[in-house]
Amino acid sequence: MASSATTRSPRRALLAVATAAVLIPLAACGGGDGEKGGDGSASAGSEKKNTQLTVLAAASLTDVFEQAGKAYEKEHPGVRIDFSFAGSQELAAQVKQGAPADALVTADTKTMDGLSGETGDPTVIAKNRLVIAVEEGNPKKVESLKDLTDEQLKVVLAAEEVPVGRYGRQILDAQKLTVKPVSQEVSVRAVLSKVELGEADAGLVYKTDAETVPDKVDAVDIPDGQNAVASYPAATLKGTEHAKEAEAFVKWLSSDKAQELLRKAGFQQP
Repeated sequence: MASSATTRSPRRALLAVATAAVLIPLAACGGGDGEKGGDGSASAGSEKKNTQLTVLAAASLTDVFEQAGKAYEKEHPGVRIDFSFAGSQELAAQVKQGAPADALVTADTKTMDGLSGETGDPTVIAKNRLVIAVEEGNPKKVESLKDLTDEQLKVVLAAEEVPVGRYGRQILDAQKLTVKPVSQEVSVRAVLSKVELGEADAGLVYKTDAETVPDKVDAVDIPDGQNAVASYPAATLKGTEHAKEAEAFVKWLSSDKAQELLRKAGFQQP
């Protein structure tokens, strides 16, 4: 038995060498493209990571930017957009506190200008106007800014540090009208919500916000001569780790596609 085993050893060794000679080239061919490992999964070297951009945006841009984000991602497969919506004054506070973000879009130039040390050069991408939001059917028969002075009317406004709140007080002061709001909200969407839920009879909001819930809120137009124009500047943030991608997104907001979405949502040309 011992001599038999000794006789077969060289043959087994030769067979092993021959098998290895065949398998090694095959293995090299199978993994040469770097796409799949031996178990069929993607290899670490072939995984393509997406760039995640965080964009701080004014609350009044919520609906249209959600559409814009999807459109941008479709055009730029390697980029994902994560929006954070709030009142512009809240966004400014986040930037000053060093919150990680890549771009900023506010509902007024004053807030953006106050962050000049934190941003790149801003570009106005859209404009907006105010309307009086009332309950569906306008049961209180609100027809003008003067009607908001009726103390029997529950009026809600945004706080003065909020752009829409500042615009609202500007147009009321210009008409020498005194309005005593039942509450002052932190964003235009909060004002809209109060009217939508029946917690207020009327409120000053952007035209585009009222148009997001046409089956729940009616909009009373304010004449151009008594109205205010809100400008929406966009800029990259200097603290971004994705400067190139952030700049590309901000530039895209002025593109034909982005402007088309903004027009459909009721925003005016910059």
